Amino acid sequence: MKFTKMHGCGNDYIYINCFEESVTDIEKLAPMLSDRHYGIGGDGVILIEPSEIADARMRMYNLDGSEGEMCGNGIRCLAKYISDHGIIPDDRKSAVIQTKTRLIIVDLHRENGLVDSVTVDMGKAVLASELPEDIEVAGLDLKFIGMDIGNPHAVYFLDDNYKLDEMCDGELENIPLESIGERFEKHKRFPEFVNSEFIKVINRGEIQLRVWERGSGETLACGTGSSAAVAAGNLAGKLDSEVLVHLKGGNLRIKYNAKNGHCTMTGPAVEVFSGEIDI
Repeated sequence: MKFTKMHGCGNDYIYINCFEESVTDIEKLAPMLSDRHYGIGGDGVILIEPSEIADARMRMYNLDGSEGEMCGNGIRCLAKYISDHGIIPDDRKSAVIQTKTRLIIVDLHRENGLVDSVTVDMGKAVLASELPEDIEVAGLDLKFIGMDIGNPHAVYFLDDNYKLDEMCDGELENIPLESIGERFEKHKRFPEFVNSEFIKVINRGEIQLRVWERGSGETLACGTGSSAAVAAGNLAGKLDSEVLVHLKGGNLRIKYNAKNGHCTMTGPAVEVFSGEIDI
């Protein structure tokens, strides 16, 4: 089977062009392919499929084989793939991608004839909690803001959570996510599990973010998580409507429209290599 490895801000996925390839048992295949020691290595697998109502359909699978609703970094790379590999004309300025829950419009930005960054209409960010809501996780009394942007997020601001701030001495990299991240993801408050974002506000237009993604653990970046964080921060009066988000793997720029609740995200898309694997 042929594949292409791509990443957006270090959030890397294995892409399979299902216009040409046939894939079965993807729930079992995704963990094997994603394994960084025995497989290709990645945060999951994304299938690029034909669609009757869009330019292509995206189906994304996490490290554990579960299917996700949406991936912001993943959809940017998919948009680059369908342009650079001739699924759509290489002079198109935009494309429509079908995801599990809706159609998404992406704008393509090129350098030397190839797509190097993509702007994505991430859809409406909907408040899914009190503003904020109390919760106890890993023995800590915390406050979070719940957001839904096609998938569920719990956003934790350090300045709202002095116990978390004390634990990490004000530095996100000191939060021991490898040992406590799963307790955030699988907390009983979230019966379908949740993506968790941890935010340090630098100023009203700039934040630092770490993310623990349900089904994958900590990743270097998360587009939906960045969008959820900016929307939550704006609703809480902490952030402006346009914010530069610093993630472990790079930077994303998020715009939040308070009038309609929509977020747009702009960030890089990179093709790393292509190959073949026996399955």
